Amino acid sequence: MAGKIPQHFIDDLLARADIVDIVDSRVKLRKTGKNYSACCPFHDEKTPSFTVSPDKQFFYCFGCGANGNAIGFLMEYDRLPFPEAVEKLAAGMGLEVPREQLAPGQEKRQRESQSLYQLTERAAEFYRQQLRSHPSAGKAIAYLRQRGLSGEIARDFGIGLAPPGWDNLLNALADTAEKADQLEQAGLAIRRQDSDGRTKPDRRHHYDRFRDRIMFPIRDQRGRPIAFGGRVLGDEKPKYLNSPETPIFHKSRELYGLWEARQANRDLKRLIVVEGYMDVVALAQFGIRCAVATLGTACGEEHIQLAFRHVAELVFCFDGDKAGRTAARRALEAALPHMQDGRSLRFLLLPEGEDPDTLVRQVGGERFEQLLDEQARPLEDFLFDLLGEGINLQTMDGRARLSKLAGPLLDQLPEGVYRQLMFQQLAARTGLDRATLEEVIGAEKARATQTRAQTPPAAPAPRQERPTPPAPSSLEGDSVPVPADIPPAPDDDLPPPFGESEPDFAAPPQTRPRGQYRLPAERMLISLLLHHPQLAQQIDELDRFRDSGDPDLRLFAELVALLQQRPDYNLNQLLGYWRAHHGADSCDTLAQLASSQLVTGARQLAQGDTQLEYDPQAEFRDCLQRLERAEQKARNRSLLEQLKSAGGQLSPEQRALLANWQRKRE
Repeated sequence: MAGKIPQHFIDDLLARADIVDIVDSRVKLRKTGKNYSACCPFHDEKTPSFTVSPDKQFFYCFGCGANGNAIGFLMEYDRLPFPEAVEKLAAGMGLEVPREQLAPGQEKRQRESQSLYQLTERAAEFYRQQLRSHPSAGKAIAYLRQRGLSGEIARDFGIGLAPPGWDNLLNALADTAEKADQLEQAGLAIRRQDSDGRTKPDRRHHYDRFRDRIMFPIRDQRGRPIAFGGRVLGDEKPKYLNSPETPIFHKSRELYGLWEARQANRDLKRLIVVEGYMDVVALAQFGIRCAVATLGTACGEEHIQLAFRHVAELVFCFDGDKAGRTAARRALEAALPHMQDGRSLRFLLLPEGEDPDTLVRQVGGERFEQLLDEQARPLEDFLFDLLGEGINLQTMDGRARLSKLAGPLLDQLPEGVYRQLMFQQLAARTGLDRATLEEVIGAEKARATQTRAQTPPAAPAPRQERPTPPAPSSLEGDSVPVPADIPPAPDDDLPPPFGESEPDFAAPPQTRPRGQYRLPAERMLISLLLHHPQLAQQIDELDRFRDSGDPDLRLFAELVALLQQRPDYNLNQLLGYWRAHHGADSCDTLAQLASSQLVTGARQLAQGDTQLEYDPQAEFRDCLQRLERAEQKARNRSLLEQLKSAGGQLSPEQRALLANWQRKRE
């Protein structure tokens, strides 16, 4: 059983490869200064925004955000999974890819997964064969023809038939109890139970999960069948039945039709997200080969991330009924944290009673695409109109309600131009300025936090997002009893925790060019570390970052730990390691941070001058100090809340410390 590719081989491969040659063999590059440029091969553009750096062995598109090293380029351009991309790059250099010996547990899991892949592939072939030859196939073929499907589309999507009967698949693929158990593990068979609830021990007491249904194989990004969806032909319920989750199938991570869309489109520009298998297949029949569907679940963040890895534009096309509107809202909320600059999200809610399948058969593919282009509403319009239903914006109360509903949602948008424009839209609709909107968001966050604190959790806590400090005015109206002989603290800060060292407020802030910081301190630390790996040696204590509720700080801790072990890593090697061990999404996050304006624009002095415009050591220290101050303020707020709940009783030592701190501030 093949094991993992050793990291040292990947590092050596990337060190030998020349990304300029690899990209230029597929996309004609033009030298521009120290780098090379071209029109991006991953999105449509007229002005080149795709850059390849021979020094960093790294590509980046400022238009769509595509980025990575030589392996990443092969994965994106040649549509290859990571292992195959490594194999292809190595083959071009005449190298054989070694494999590590897996641990016994890992080898067992990989062997089991491989068996499940082979089994689902055989099941898919069985279902396709039944559609061609089974005596009951006529009914299924008549149904598909009635829905307007051609043999070509049925072939491209691997459509098949699960014939009537309890054990057709079992008889074909499982001649032993062990193989019947494997079919059960793959979600293709169900074990019968005795009347007392105990399961039967042998294959004769399994039965097929899918019976008398048209079968739609669900393929992963490598084109392997990993699960199935079945549309009933008779009166059995439910109408659509999906495979359960298995070791190789997780419905929250897959999109039906994505592999087929990538195969049909060399330059895939957008994805149309619909609700059902037949919607995807019917659109393909009319020439629209870019539709995908979620698998019996709401569109979640993992679906959004998967889709945005392949295109910059998503169009959600749902029924216009209550269920469709609910699905659209859930998709919108899931997408907000991932709406980076350059990405587009639009919504088309169809007339009630229509779905993409029925509508495209009425109007045709060309007219359907016109509807998408002309009537699909951009995220900003859809969001504000959705939230504004039933609200009279001519009244002060209506504008206040809209700001309270929209503010927290917009706060989920990542930093960038799009976020700024969305807040401008909200300000224009409500008549409130940005500062007031920030106060509203802070107040809503505080209220939500208090509500969560008062409600016992029924399940493990969700992933925590980076906390945003409440606006200064969000504390107005709080009554914290403080002794009368101690002057009130300034509004912009709070006293330090008792018994801890006090910050040096007299120290002048470090000067830096106006507007240079475009990232929060947490992310700027990562960006600096990517370009100056030696900074990792300055961090002695990692637990404070590892234990943080902020995912960026935990990512920072992982990077520091890696670079302390491998101080020789450059950016290219680090990204190669990260993609291999943490996946493409996490690697994309690092690549985007590596393109921060501070670090990428640092050498724009006279030609040939390599002097930096900033001091990496000073910037790194400054970010750490800003984090420390933010943490201290959070502790201070917690302390004041404790004083507030305890009635503000201070010991003489605490009174003296407060007075001393206040004198320093003055």
